[in-house]
Parts: sequence; C-alpha cells; structure tokens
Amino acid sequence: MSRVDELVQLVGQQHVLTGADTEPYTVDWRGRYSGAALAVVRPGSTEEVAKVVRWCAANKVPLVPQGGNTGLCGGATPDAGGQAIVLSLTRLNRIRSVDTDNDTMVVEAGCILQSVQQAARDADRLFPLSLAAEGSCTLGGNLATNAGGTQVLRYGNARDLVLGLEVVTAQGDIWHGLRGLRKDNTGYDLRNLFMGSEGTLGVITAATVKLYPLPVAQCTALLALASVEDAVKVLSAARQGFGAALTGFELIAGNCLQGVVRCYPQQRIPFEGESAQMPWYALLELSDSESAEHARERFEAVVGETIEAGLVADAVIAENITQSKALWHLRESIPLAEKAFGKSIKHDVSIPVSRMAEFVTTTNAALQAHFPGIEHVTFGHLGDGNLHYNVARGEAYSEDELLAKQAAVYELVHESVHQFGGSISAEHGVGQLKRDVLPRYKDPVELALMHRIKQALDPLGIMNPGKVLIS
Repeated sequence: MSRVDELVQLVGQQHVLTGADTEPYTVDWRGRYSGAALAVVRPGSTEEVAKVVRWCAANKVPLVPQGGNTGLCGGATPDAGGQAIVLSLTRLNRIRSVDTDNDTMVVEAGCILQSVQQAARDADRLFPLSLAAEGSCTLGGNLATNAGGTQVLRYGNARDLVLGLEVVTAQGDIWHGLRGLRKDNTGYDLRNLFMGSEGTLGVITAATVKLYPLPVAQCTALLALASVEDAVKVLSAARQGFGAALTGFELIAGNCLQGVVRCYPQQRIPFEGESAQMPWYALLELSDSESAEHARERFEAVVGETIEAGLVADAVIAENITQSKALWHLRESIPLAEKAFGKSIKHDVSIPVSRMAEFVTTTNAALQAHFPGIEHVTFGHLGDGNLHYNVARGEAYSEDELLAKQAAVYELVHESVHQFGGSISAEHGVGQLKRDVLPRYKDPVELALMHRIKQALDPLGIMNPGKVLIS
C-alpha cells in the first residue's frame, strides 16, 4: 500500500489531494514562496488530526499545518522537496459552544475569523480580533502566528484573547486544554507556548476565546497630519482623553491613501484641497459603553483640542456606520493596492512609540542615501508601536531592479529597527522570511532556549520544518 493510500484510510479519499490539486496549498499569498507536497490532507476532526500526526511520526514524514493560507512570511508553505504533507485544517470549522455567562466561546481552528466575529455578535458579544484578511484567514492560523490587527491597543494580540487550547502534539497525542478559566495557576503556561509557535511545536485544533460586551457606540475619524511627531502627540492626547475606550489608532502615509484611490477609483480620500495631499493621516476610533451621545461628546472634545493645539490640520468624523466603514475600508485596502502595483519589500516591525518618529525619519533618509528614488509605503498600528514599513520601486526602479536590492534593504531596515530597540517581526511571525536573520537579533540565551523547547516537544523535527528556527 502506498503512503497516499494509507492517508486515504485515515481521512477518506476526497480529503487527500495529490498532483495538480495540491497547487493552491503550496504557494503563499504573496506568491513569494512555492513548494511541493506529497499530499494535502484535510482532516475533519481533532481525532483525525491526531491520526495523521501519528502516521507522520511513525513514517518520519514532515507536515506543514495550514489554515487560510493568508500568512505573509511563508510559514504555511512546504519546501520544494515534495516529501511533506500539508495539513489543511479548514474542515475543522465549528463553533462548539458559546457561554455568555462566562463570556467565552469554543471555536475550532479552521473557522474563518469573520465567522467567529459573527458568532460572537449573534450572541450579543464582541470578539475583537480584526485584520484585513478576516474574510479568509482562520482562527488557528491567527493563534499560531499570534496575529495582531487593528484593535491590539485596546484588547491585545491574539494571545491575549485565548483562555484555553486543544492541541495535537508532535507525537499525535491530544492535549485537552480548553478550560475557560481566567485564573489557573497550576504550572507552566503551555497555552502561550503553542500560540505564536507557527505550527513548529504542535497543531492547534480548537481554542476557548474571550468575549466582550458589544460597544454601545463607536466613533471614527480620519485626521490629516503634518508629521509622525504630531501623530505621536495626538495618540498621547487620545490615550489621556479616552483611556481604555481608545480601540484603534492607525498611522497612514499620504501616498498609501493616494495609491488606494488610484487602484480603486470608487474609493475617495474624504478631504479637499491641501488636506487631501497631507504627508500623514491617522485613523482614530473610540468605543463607548455608555451612549452614542457620550461617545460623540468625548470624541469631538479630544479631536477639537488637537486641532486647536495645531497637531491636526483637518479632521473628518464619521456621521454613521456607513461612513465609518468607508474610512476603515480605505485603511484595509492599502495591502491590496500595494500588491496590485507590483512586488515590494515588506517589513513588519515594532518600535517604541516614543521613538517612532525618529525611526521613520532616520530610516527613510538612510534608504534614500543608498537607493535614491525608492518609495516608502508606510502604515500600521501606531497605538501599539507596530509599523508596516514597506519599500516599493516608485518611478526610479523596475520590479526586478527593486528585488535585486532586497537583501540590502532588509539589512538596512532591520539594523535600524535593532538600533531603535525594536523587533523585526511585530505581528506576522518569522516563517521562512526572517528565519535566517533571527539569530542576528535574538538574545543567544533566548534562542538556545527556543531550540531546546523545539527538541523537547518535536524530537523528530517533523513539525513545520524550516520555519522559525534554523535546523
């Protein structure tokens, strides 16, 4: 019996894909990484996942866990050897239970994030994890990469939204850890060990996630700004004025919004004259638990104070949910517009907010000195210090010329991030993209501990090999 036939016995003929049928699963979303697979296996339950993992362990076959395949660092793409199986978890897509008294929900790893959000809303609750790919990414992938998104400022990263996990270990055992407890001080925190590990230690099959009350009202505004320095000062004013009600603060370079409207003419920058050509914008959102009137009053007061202080050149405050969605749609369309204009060199970095303006100014100048005419595509979650500091070819270079400079650009930006006390990966993970440079920026003791954990939990090295750590 062939290996493929053995896999068919575990999950059924229609859930084992081979040949050309595997191709959508072996290329990453950006088209940067492509590989080959012995097969794509689509288990329909945690027990079937365990059977497949046990088979892989017995046969020393590597496996690559995959959710919605929307990752940005090649973490869910197999290598070109064709010996690994891709373990697609999209059939594990049930909402197992909702407990509104405990404000928790048990969700399987293959659930689309948008479906998780909707299930919470159906129960008159909020699941706050929100990012541009929420219509296609899956919860398991979000947890495996410790995804961030637009509301980290208020609710934290994916790791902060989970109370318990169900995990299949590298040996094919099932850890039943779906406890919905906010206090459980009985030993090592295995939950946080598996989250953010990118499938290199085990396979997350389900999670108990936190739910929150739905906000009574939300206010959204797009602010026109002259500098990143002003944006940081506005953020401080918003934190002081709104406290925990501040749910989002996005920094956007003016050329990013202009790129969106060029690519998608149905969208528009909601300013006229000079305000439509400002170098920077901020998207600000407040969630209020009291009333719409209270939210609007607080919101207009803080925005008005920043205008009077000369920090904000102009502001558009959404009058209704439709306008609010339009403002967020502008922000969320930036990655799609960027992709439509061709390949770029992407960085997902975090910098202390207090040093963000200096980082942008210094790094922009260094890039222009080395690569004159290169275009800066800068946007991200200023509220939590996460910047998508991307580099495009602009008018000065062809796509091939830009990509030929990729290694030098990465090195320059990463060195700058390191000098400013930041991280070269804020929310996208390491995957293949940053694996080889991780030792340069990681404390050697920390890196050694990571290798020991990997060896202890996955001694055969079958779990997503070639990701995060150099073998």
